[in-house]
Amino acid sequence: MAQTVIELNCPGCGARVSTGQNECEWCHKPIIISTFNSVYSMPVPDVNKYANAYKKALNEEPDNAELNTSIAMCYLKLKLYQKALPAFEKAIEDNFDNSEVFFYAAVCLLQGKKAFLHQRPTIDKILEYLNAALMIEPKGIYYYFMAYIKYDYFARKYFKVVPDYNDCLALACSTGLSEYDISQLYDILGVLRPECL
Repeated sequence: MAQTVIELNCPGCGARVSTGQNECEWCHKPIIISTFNSVYSMPVPDVNKYANAYKKALNEEPDNAELNTSIAMCYLKLKLYQKALPAFEKAIEDNFDNSEVFFYAAVCLLQGKKAFLHQRPTIDKILEYLNAALMIEPKGIYYYFMAYIKYDYFARKYFKVVPDYNDCLALACSTGLSEYDISQLYDILGVLRPECL
């Protein structure tokens, strides 16, 4: 699906830019945030500036998947899960071939709490989003997050599930998984890493 090019003020310096540009020609900061790594190390005041710029642009173009993904990534960095989730879901509606959007929507559903504390419908929705992300692009971190869900919700409650968390963990390791991805995931989730994972 082709995206419309939108003019907006640069979230970094305020110069007039468009979403067709990768970075601002004045401050050399990214215009659109397409991955969480773009905002992960960004200072919170900068994340707020980006979120406000995207909010203004979304008033004119509410169905733009790039803008919805960008603002969702900002909200997720700020751990505003309840604001990030609708933006990720809107981005999914408008562009359903970005696996990261499904993955981070699943992360938002936990709302900073352990999987063990959630109701089954929430867990089922998380697994639905993770399966969609895996169908688009099988990444190790997606399998790893599924392993966490299957351990913390299913294994800790003594529910039998196939594949179980050990199977998902083996898939994660075979697909390519870094310690950096794991530590970043737990930082975003806001929970401690279980010893068995």
